[in-house]
Amino acid sequence: MTLTAYNNVAIPQIMYGTAWKKEATTDLVQKAVECGFTAIDTANQLKHYDEARVGEALQLLAKKGVTRDAFFLQTKFTSLDGQDHRLPYDPSANLTTQVRQSVDSSLQHLHTDHVDSYVLHGPYVRTGLSEQDWEVWAAIEEIYARGKARIIGVSNVSAGQLFLLCSRAKVKPMVVQNRCYASMGWDREVREICRTNNIVYQGFSLLTANPRVLGTDVVRTAAKRLGAEATQVIFRFAVQLGLLPLTGTTSTAHMRADLEALELALSEAEVAEIESIAG
Repeated sequence: MTLTAYNNVAIPQIMYGTAWKKEATTDLVQKAVECGFTAIDTANQLKHYDEARVGEALQLLAKKGVTRDAFFLQTKFTSLDGQDHRLPYDPSANLTTQVRQSVDSSLQHLHTDHVDSYVLHGPYVRTGLSEQDWEVWAAIEEIYARGKARIIGVSNVSAGQLFLLCSRAKVKPMVVQNRCYASMGWDREVREICRTNNIVYQGFSLLTANPRVLGTDVVRTAAKRLGAEATQVIFRFAVQLGLLPLTGTTSTAHMRADLEALELALSEAEVAEIESIAG
């Protein structure tokens, strides 16, 4: 099953996230693909990701007959503030050049001539959008125009920032990737802007940001009814709410369970109750 960006690019309904995997990245990406994942999320940011090891995994999979066109690859441009000393670009260069250098580095890491999704890892400021943000977004629009990315998006963005970007950008984002808190109505304000603008919302930390939700009566009752795990109920809830969930599990059993969650079905009442748990 897939979702569709407003420019008609198909996006798999669940994505495997590679943050914090370090030396295990190569092995875990292979295992995720072998379990059935077709979408991989990474970033050109050695502080939290190892993009080159994602590429290494893809090369090893290609030798087994699983080729590049079988994957939806998403990576990110990360600003200097989000990096450590291992930079994918010249820090003294202007921002446009930094973005160009970073995406070219990503394409080398991933052994491809394009990524399926290229995402701004986060705005430079907490409120509004700065001149830096607009310069970087224009550079990302250029990457899209040149065919180096099939879709573009933004992560770690507030509702106000997303509204500005959609209102003023030459090319508005096709995807948004945010940490999704039940205590904030599962990022209701941002999701509503996404819905209005036909943007695909990707939710991460669905489990780690919401540990209390797993033990609630509605989740436990739904899990019992379905013969499923509470974690699977949350992933299925996300899908029925219109989100694309990310999972970063290191367990192959959990990888399979997360994929199996797509086949479950919650009632409208269950979805509404889970959505309102802490909203």
